[in-house]
Amino acid sequence: MADRSKKAYVVAVAIQAIYTGLFVVSKAAFNSGINTYVFIFYRLAAATALLLPIALIDSTCCRSRSTTATPAPALSCRLLFKLFLYALLGNTFTLNVYNVSLKQTSATVGSAAINSMPVATFLLAVLLQMQAVKLRSRSGLGKLAGVTLCLAGVLVIAFYAGPSIRPLAHNPVFARKMNSVSSGAAWIKGTFLLILACATWSLWIVLQVPLLKEYPNKLMATAMQCVFGALQSFVVAVVVERDFTKWKLGLDIGLLAILYSAFLGTGALMYLQAWCAEMRGPVFVAMWSPLALIFTILCSSFFLGEVVHLGSILGGILLVGGLYCVLWGKSKEKDSKITSVAPEESQVQGDGAAIQKKHEEGELTSQV
Repeated sequence: MADRSKKAYVVAVAIQAIYTGLFVVSKAAFNSGINTYVFIFYRLAAATALLLPIALIDSTCCRSRSTTATPAPALSCRLLFKLFLYALLGNTFTLNVYNVSLKQTSATVGSAAINSMPVATFLLAVLLQMQAVKLRSRSGLGKLAGVTLCLAGVLVIAFYAGPSIRPLAHNPVFARKMNSVSSGAAWIKGTFLLILACATWSLWIVLQVPLLKEYPNKLMATAMQCVFGALQSFVVAVVVERDFTKWKLGLDIGLLAILYSAFLGTGALMYLQAWCAEMRGPVFVAMWSPLALIFTILCSSFFLGEVVHLGSILGGILLVGGLYCVLWGKSKEKDSKITSVAPEESQVQGDGAAIQKKHEEGELTSQV
């Protein structure tokens, strides 16, 4: 058990390293001139080619193994339409907006914005009345402080550049076609588009909860959303880029970014995050996300020759602070729930059931 616990730390760092590679190679591909909308289509098409066969094989094996368990419901027209809408929100809209904003800002800002996702998810859950906030409690105040810090971080990144930090090096492969620095208006627009993409992605995450209750086959639900997302992104890309000579792929950074984002950014990340969350919980996975920001600052400066400004670093620190405040508030809230359950159980079961009570508390803690 100790070895598996140590592996969780290694996997958590590996997850953030994969995210770093995703930010850097995507930005490098956009700097080389690939159309962002065409890029998303190829990415989702490659992810579909990876996930759909695995999902079909997994569903077939599960049906053959489970003779007593209740099988997952069939994909009805209503459920397919719901998956279509969720793909439109979480894949087509979110990924296109995120990549357009990444092209207008930098890999560092794109990585920093990801730290706002747990905060945005919490805020949307409150607005949709899926979660309540007790402002008089320490957990509620911590979550409120997290939202405030995230908003401050966004404003700092958007409106304050500050002195620049010289890049560590210029790699001629990635930096030779580097676009000029975005103008102030484009930078502000890109920053708020990043937050919009994180907000819609967070909304997609919140909506997955009722979806997976209705259709518990997670792998098939994800694969079908990739299928619909690829079809939708193809339509968007055709409308935006009608010169099909620009759709051609070569043995360059564009192809590398597509394959990386599809196989590592989708396939490997999905498995590693699920495994790590099962071992140590989702909060453990989220608390390591600031590592990706540090890795991205170093890698984007070295490989892309990006000029990092003090405002981006300060804004990223505020976003990370907001993330940890929300995670701290959630942990305090869960601790209070556990302590409130224990006295009720002891009153019902009595002193003779103390061992059973501790066992149940351990199960509850592992689920949290």
